[in-house]
Amino acid sequence: MTTTIHPPSAPDPAGDGAPVAGLRLGDLHVRPPVVLAPMAGITNAAFRRLCAEQGAGLYVCEMITSRGIVERDEKTLSMLVFADAEDVRSVQLYGVDPYHVGEAVRILAGEYGVAHIDLNFGCPVPKVTRKGGGAALPYKRGLLARILHAAVGAAQPYGVPVTMKTRKGIDEHLLTHLDAGRIAQEAGCAAIALHGRTAAQHYSGSADWGSIARLKDHVDIPVLGNGDIWEAADARRMVESTGADGVVIGRGCLGRPWLFRDLVAAFAGTPVPPLPTLGEVAVMMRRHAELLAELMGEDRGLRDMRKHVSWYLKGFVVGQQVRAALGMVGGMDELDRLLAELDPDQPFPESELGTPRGRQGSPRKVALPEGWLDDTDGGGDDLAGAELGISGG
Repeated sequence: MTTTIHPPSAPDPAGDGAPVAGLRLGDLHVRPPVVLAPMAGITNAAFRRLCAEQGAGLYVCEMITSRGIVERDEKTLSMLVFADAEDVRSVQLYGVDPYHVGEAVRILAGEYGVAHIDLNFGCPVPKVTRKGGGAALPYKRGLLARILHAAVGAAQPYGVPVTMKTRKGIDEHLLTHLDAGRIAQEAGCAAIALHGRTAAQHYSGSADWGSIARLKDHVDIPVLGNGDIWEAADARRMVESTGADGVVIGRGCLGRPWLFRDLVAAFAGTPVPPLPTLGEVAVMMRRHAELLAELMGEDRGLRDMRKHVSWYLKGFVVGQQVRAALGMVGGMDELDRLLAELDPDQPFPESELGTPRGRQGSPRKVALPEGWLDDTDGGGDDLAGAELGISGG
């Protein structure tokens, strides 16, 4: 049975521009070919639903660790919360051991009804890479192959497609993405997503879209591009310039869930809707808070909402006192009162278009385990310390 992921009200694809085809991941048809990247503390069920209400695509749960699932860790399992409207459950899995990854896939597919599993090999966080996890792991080609084969083999009886996400490599001298693509294809992965930065870059500088094009030329499975997609036009340009089969959206949607509405239009070849006014942004903020309150309870949900406020209001002229109060909001009634003080007619600040959002940082040397670069197999390494609840990529 084929499942089609589509927006609640997709625009007519017969527009002024050429529509872009959807993405096939096994029996999943993702239309348009847009995937929400897992982001720790961000892409919970509330945010996923908010984004899904704006458009179409595949919305991935926050990253969870394979060992935590297998060991039935309460905190890990508490992250496997899905909204009733999520008819396609998608999870990003982090792991460094073939056995635990395979067992985690069986649990996710067999017990939680997960329909898509993505494996994270892109995290650049030092406490992950210095243990051999995240973006450091693809250097161990043999270990990577064993993990991917274990995941795909465990998923096949359930008809669940497995994808992987990675980076260009450890640094510009230790590139791994082409080998990773070949290994993913040989293991039976449904697609590979590439963030066009190295681990050494973290989120600094510019993403190298050329690396996405080279990977596309190197493999036959679908390739998804990630990095520096701030506007819908960026996504369209990435696909057209690299040949990528779709895009992964991360920091670009922080405080801008309507980006998915714009992406639906851009990939359908229809005009992108006008930028929202501050009043329309306030309506979005209110909806986000409402969904968080439903998910976590009002007190905890509104505390979680605080970190989103600066992203939503970025570039708008808002009084310092109101902005500060919104950053400390504690209840829905207070939120409604503060949002009512905003100027609803204030236009969206065009100076913010195309600018980075979220973390950026600066390049740094990648921390690796001692002797990590001595061989590319990794069969005998004890990577238990790399099983950390860290997201990114």
